[in-house]
Amino acid sequence: MIDPVTLAVFKGRLEQIADVMDITLCRSAFNPIIAEAHDASHGIYDGETGETLVQGKDGLPLFVAVMSFAVQAVIEKAKKDGGPKEGDIWIFNDPYVSGTHLNDFRLVQPLFRDGKVFCYLASAGHWIDIGGNVPGNYNPIATETFQEGVLIPLVKLRAEGVLRQDIVDILMSNTRLAKSAYGDLNGQLNALELGAQRMHALLDEYGDDVCRESLSMLKKSAADIMRSEISKLPDGKVSAVDWLDNDGITDEPIKIALDLTIKGDKLTLDFSKSSPAATGPINMSRPSTISACYVALKHIFEDVPANSGVLEPIEFVIDDDSVLAVKAPRPVGGYTEISMRLIDVIFQAIAKIAPDRSNGCCYGTINALSASGTDENNKPWVMFCFFGGGHGAHTEGDGLNHGNAPFSTATIPPIEILEASYPIKFTDWALRPDSGGDGEHRGGLGAVYGIEMLGEDTDIYLFGERGCFAPKGFEGGKDAAMNQFTYSKDGEMVEPKLKSKLHGAKLKKGDRLLLKSPGGGGYGDPAKRSQEARKRDLELGYVTAENT
Repeated sequence: MIDPVTLAVFKGRLEQIADVMDITLCRSAFNPIIAEAHDASHGIYDGETGETLVQGKDGLPLFVAVMSFAVQAVIEKAKKDGGPKEGDIWIFNDPYVSGTHLNDFRLVQPLFRDGKVFCYLASAGHWIDIGGNVPGNYNPIATETFQEGVLIPLVKLRAEGVLRQDIVDILMSNTRLAKSAYGDLNGQLNALELGAQRMHALLDEYGDDVCRESLSMLKKSAADIMRSEISKLPDGKVSAVDWLDNDGITDEPIKIALDLTIKGDKLTLDFSKSSPAATGPINMSRPSTISACYVALKHIFEDVPANSGVLEPIEFVIDDDSVLAVKAPRPVGGYTEISMRLIDVIFQAIAKIAPDRSNGCCYGTINALSASGTDENNKPWVMFCFFGGGHGAHTEGDGLNHGNAPFSTATIPPIEILEASYPIKFTDWALRPDSGGDGEHRGGLGAVYGIEMLGEDTDIYLFGERGCFAPKGFEGGKDAAMNQFTYSKDGEMVEPKLKSKLHGAKLKKGDRLLLKSPGGGGYGDPAKRSQEARKRDLELGYVTAENT
């Protein structure tokens, strides 16, 4: 039996290894979505089951469960091919196997000790462009994944230590930004190499047997913590429903429905009443759905670790080929939007049985914006970025202003980096007054972004949500302001035909777009908000005089 102190130290050392891998990639990546926004993740996974053992703190929480599916797929593939070999590394971006979308490339490497696999190391990073109909790959009108980009199945990038140049050539031939992709690929390889070095050093120091027992104890501890947290909630069944605006193809809302049941230390999340698979890209794979649920529960049960043991007491009911478990070739580019709505419905359900554990819904969309054109040297450029909004208020205070998505620890790309990298100029970057839902505690504010085009011809694509259904407030708190997007067309500012989604608008030099992101839902009766707080809101410009 490992003593608690040794176990705690070992856990910290493992987390440090994963953190160092995160830092290595973010410092060496070529594209701003990894280098500045930190849209990446690294972790250590069980050598037999592929389950998550530890994940870096800077990596996206959404990847906790998703990455274990990726490693499990590698384990199964390796078995069919005669088993893994030392020096092997697999690469793929298949969203139906590993979750999320085509931009997220996974690299998986076995770590050998005495000729046997001890564990797996994995790296995930968002490449800025991987072909497809839309630069940046957020295609709001895709009806098949083939229209979203190139899908790379599980293949060996490195075989017994030898890099396969043919695979590299295929990857670089299917992107508009080969230099960026090559830099990101090498950054991920370097992260794995450093992770392997650090892991070997740890095992040499403590011994393989001690490490193996510690990992087993950490998993059991995570499961025990989760069971304990669930058992603190009252038994019963509650339901929640929320909606997505449309699927980018038809102007029909998409339902995300949850029946949440607690029985002792068991939790069941039943999504069987949700909409069937959508024609457009508002879909996600089963691994992504499970990961989004984990993120929501991590917000509710703050002490649970990033470990697969957390999911042991949870049962998922997800209909095959529903909008939450699609099969190829259904498009999945908008998984980010549906992930947010999944988190929202779990928050809504928990609020009905334990309101002190929940908070108002957040802004609910990353507003994925892609812009592309050619520079003065006729070379293509592609900008992809996402934007923040308000987070929901809670029992202890107001919601966060201009935060990032709750499934992510990524940061919003800085204005200076975007302007330096692309032919654009921001005319507005400010908090959006009156956007947070009113309540005893006010929802966080969304933001106003204005962008002017500096290039002669720029194609614009937007993939957003919350243009029709406002982020909800709880316990009497009011809903937040909804998403608003306008752009230049024939000398006027107009809205897209479908709310929050735009495909291929042609903007000239001097044309603009204006995005007003949603706020977060309020919490508690607005009549209970103190006059001092309302005065402060007015002084800071969070609300206007007519809304105090």
